[in-house]
Amino acid sequence: MGRARGKLIVFEGAEGAGKTTQIRLLAERLGAVGVSCVAVREPGGTPVGDAIREILLHPEKEITAATEALLFMASRAELVGREILPAVAEGTVVLVDRFFLSTYAYQIVGRGLSEPEVRAANRLATGGIVPDLTLLLDVQAHEGLGRADARGARDRIERTGDEFHQRVSSAFRQFADPAWQHSHPECGPIKLIDGTDDEMTVHSRVSSALAATFPETFGRIKTSRTA
Repeated sequence: MGRARGKLIVFEGAEGAGKTTQIRLLAERLGAVGVSCVAVREPGGTPVGDAIREILLHPEKEITAATEALLFMASRAELVGREILPAVAEGTVVLVDRFFLSTYAYQIVGRGLSEPEVRAANRLATGGIVPDLTLLLDVQAHEGLGRADARGARDRIERTGDEFHQRVSSAFRQFADPAWQHSHPECGPIKLIDGTDDEMTVHSRVSSALAATFPETFGRIKTSRTA
């Protein structure tokens, strides 16, 4: 028999939602129980993607909305082709910090770009891969930005005005609606996770959602706290 396919698990949310922290905690827990996993981020994750990340997030760069979207897609195409697809084919769990939903929230809703055009570009960048599950960490825009500020100076996208970030935050909540998910099958199943509590409480919610959805892969994860 061939090797079982891995899982593509995406973490999404607005600025400061806690994606990076939750990915780190999950990767540590998976490693402790012997589950092979790799964590990557967008934009970035490859030499080309990391160079694009520097352009996209540099606070002094001025970039048009269309250029921004296409740079994200270029980074994604590299990440999918060089990292995600090979890892999943080898049976590895891939944890991704941002993916489709961020493009739809930031570039379509936030920047006002054409949804059909962005979705077409996304299909080209991803080659049709669909996440097995997206965990959408939900926090209020002002809370998330406060967390981001605590990390240090804001990057180019974080510096965009409050109205922009409110639109993005509202868009992410819309994505949890079953009707929206039905009309966007390329995004796969989406699970809304309350991200407003301390990191271990949120981690318990993340672990519970994964274990309930994929018990054969995540059932061995034991959490010390329950939501």
